[in-house]
Amino acid sequence: MRNNYSSIELQTANSKPSNKDKAAKKFSLYDEEYTHESDEFPLINGDFNKAASEGSDVPGAVFNLATSIIGAGIMALPATMKVLGMGVGLISIVIMGILSEISIELLVRFSVYCKSTSYGHLVQSALNRPFRIASEICIIINNAGILVVYLIIIGDVMSGSPKHEGVLDQFFGTGLWENRKLVIFIVLVVFLAPLCALEKIDSLSLTSAASVILAVIFVAVSCIIAFVKLLMGKLRAPRMGPDFGSTAALLDLLVVIPIMTNAYVCHFNVQPIYNELKEKTPKKMYKVGRITTVLCVAVYAATAVSGYLLFGDDTESDVLTNFDKDLGIKYSSVLNYIVRIGYVFHLVLVFPVIHFSLRQTVDSLVFAPSEPSNRKRFYGLTFVLLAIIYLGSTFIPNIWMAFKFTGATTGLALGFMFPSLVALRLDKQGKCLTKAERYLSFTMLVLAIIVSVIGVAGNIYSLKNKSE
Repeated sequence: MRNNYSSIELQTANSKPSNKDKAAKKFSLYDEEYTHESDEFPLINGDFNKAASEGSDVPGAVFNLATSIIGAGIMALPATMKVLGMGVGLISIVIMGILSEISIELLVRFSVYCKSTSYGHLVQSALNRPFRIASEICIIINNAGILVVYLIIIGDVMSGSPKHEGVLDQFFGTGLWENRKLVIFIVLVVFLAPLCALEKIDSLSLTSAASVILAVIFVAVSCIIAFVKLLMGKLRAPRMGPDFGSTAALLDLLVVIPIMTNAYVCHFNVQPIYNELKEKTPKKMYKVGRITTVLCVAVYAATAVSGYLLFGDDTESDVLTNFDKDLGIKYSSVLNYIVRIGYVFHLVLVFPVIHFSLRQTVDSLVFAPSEPSNRKRFYGLTFVLLAIIYLGSTFIPNIWMAFKFTGATTGLALGFMFPSLVALRLDKQGKCLTKAERYLSFTMLVLAIIVSVIGVAGNIYSLKNKSE
């Protein structure tokens, strides 16, 4: 019998509407009849009464989904604000959040209709197996890249970087803790591995809640510092639009939108979170998605603005590294420690949630569905993935480099390309989008492709210039 971690399923009721009913009725994302608690396609695992009493409630699901979104990407947002300017940057954060929520609701809607067991299963149901393999490879690359970024940030904060001093250096002076690789290895073995060994994502609800609280504390402290400095008249007036004054600035403009897109990618965790929701219905999951989006947009906007106001054009790609200097206010060193150490704990708690979907995707891609899962395979796969992620963190120089490539490729594909393709394909088969939904899906697909091509071209040109 397969373990819970690998048997996450989205099932519909036994009765399925006839072809005539399908053709006669259009199911809009916002159709109350479709999204009602007793709708035609409830997600039920086995016995309904058992499902109603087990699993996570809406707040728990919101915490899990928010944890999938609010991770390392938030640290790069002040740097994107530096590139776009505060006005354009804020507008971009809101628009990306809205588009991401729409694509999540499309995933939920068609996952229920197709009885899809995972993100890859939905893609195969709508398109074909090669597309499923491509989507699962994207999930693996995206999630592995995100986890590598987490370890890079933890290493930079604790051990320091070439330009900035680490927390351990400031506390204890020079020592073994200056060895970044050793510090990351200890954190991985002592803290991350035990959390990654949990078999159900619902088991991570409490850690997810704690991680979101730590992220909010980070944002609150950053905003308070920025507000105090504003009252003291120590902040420079921010630039409201992009800087077109140099080649480097133009190159950053080409990759900044993919980086911002990457900050909202959580789509690979929608099905497992939905599956463990009490009394599962599309309407309830839409509520989870919308609450999560509002929360994340608020957190992202506050972080980007406060970080950019505090450090201006000196803002690093990982803004946490900026919090190693005197901020020019009282208790500056204490606030620096709270910001950096608090966010390291946040990343430690987020890490297993992303690792969960990574392990599940690798398992479904490598092993045949007919092969029964077992604990030996589960722990073996966990060990191998953690080892690869650790090695990746020792080779990639900084988070900006990682986000530039994953954002322009896998991030856009998972967040917008595949959901739009699924919606448009199933619409042709009679699953009936409204005219507005059809137009929106096509627009998201075209824009995602354009941004991806521009982003990849910008990355290649940037690397070529550096090599010369």
